[in-house]
Amino acid sequence: MQKIRALIASPRVLRIKSNGWLYKCAGIRWMMSEESGNVLTKPLKRVEEGNGESGENGHIRKKLKSDVEQTGDERKHPKRKVVLLLAYSGKGYYGMQRNAGSSQFKTIEDELVTALIKSGCIPDNHGDDMKKMSFQRCARTDKGVSAAGQVVSLKLWMIEDVKEKINSNLPPQIRVLGLKRVTGGFNSKNSCDARTYSYLLPTVAFAPKDYDTQNSAAFRLEPETLQRVNRLFGSYKGTHNFHNFTSQKAARDPSARRYITEMTCGEPFVRGDTEFAEITVRGQSFMMHQIRKMIGLVIAVVKGYSGDEVLKRSWGEEKVDVPKAPGLGLVLEKVHFDRYNKRFGGDGLHECLEWTEEEQAILAFKEEHIYPSIVKTECQEGSMASWMATLPIHDFEATATGAQDKDRGQDDDEEGNGSDSAL
Repeated sequence: MQKIRALIASPRVLRIKSNGWLYKCAGIRWMMSEESGNVLTKPLKRVEEGNGESGENGHIRKKLKSDVEQTGDERKHPKRKVVLLLAYSGKGYYGMQRNAGSSQFKTIEDELVTALIKSGCIPDNHGDDMKKMSFQRCARTDKGVSAAGQVVSLKLWMIEDVKEKINSNLPPQIRVLGLKRVTGGFNSKNSCDARTYSYLLPTVAFAPKDYDTQNSAAFRLEPETLQRVNRLFGSYKGTHNFHNFTSQKAARDPSARRYITEMTCGEPFVRGDTEFAEITVRGQSFMMHQIRKMIGLVIAVVKGYSGDEVLKRSWGEEKVDVPKAPGLGLVLEKVHFDRYNKRFGGDGLHECLEWTEEEQAILAFKEEHIYPSIVKTECQEGSMASWMATLPIHDFEATATGAQDKDRGQDDDEEGNGSDSAL
């Protein structure tokens, strides 16, 4: 004990954590008595420090971060991780994803974030940094592309009538149709197993290449042609190398291999004077421009610009020039969370991420906002007819020079990996 004259020979700060409070004391000299071994200390010196509170014996105590009381809306309403089911018409917007610092290109997320702030669901500063609310989307739909079943995950304050208040601050062509609680670590993009898209197009797209498109309203699709269309779409099912169906993807890049579970064209129907048909495709994920090029290549084959064998050739390593259909008719129909539902959907604590109760609202929104916008724009602007006029420039051998792939990807579910992007 004689060797231990002083545990601390100079003044220093002592920090003591007790009962959730942090005590700070300074100027203490700890001495050891040779005779008794008792610890003797000089009187504690009070440390003046902001954000502290007077504790016992007049010392300053500072609450730990976990004990800081919330104020305002944070105290009134709990913050929870949720998913929102979104439906929107993409006409007039530059896609889904927000472009920070680019206010002239308004996106769906710009409108959503503004509505969340106005509704009191998130703090103002979360609008500048969406990571603060753990925001993530299932798919990044591009300019003009619509959605009937987009899902985003985020943390927000659970205010009363939250869905109604958000919608009251959104334009009519964007709606929150559903809201569900999810696990704290849920990520809508990473937890998504598959996406289903539809593509609405005038059936004149499958007319022979010498058909007069000025008379497109009079065209009607023959059953035999529809059967051939579906045979070609059916060949996409399974796993293939789709490096020719996107841009800047090498033939041996493993990420170019994609799994398609369904692709069909439904029975034609007439809107106004024009006949339309809806193509449905489901896959695990899609690369930038992939769906539009899958459709574009089938249209080119049916019209006679290339033979059926071009599809198999396009999955090989050689470069094939694949035309890209217009983006107007593309709609994100549904996103699937099969693994999440199997693990958490029946645990009694979490909800299954299925939207059966919202099906009528989804259909009503499509009939009111999505279909009329696509049909009206197509009939007025003739985007399909204009695109078909460019098909003769494609040689289906090497990539044709042009501006087709210079537009931004339409949705990129696997961000940074070029997946689920331009569809």
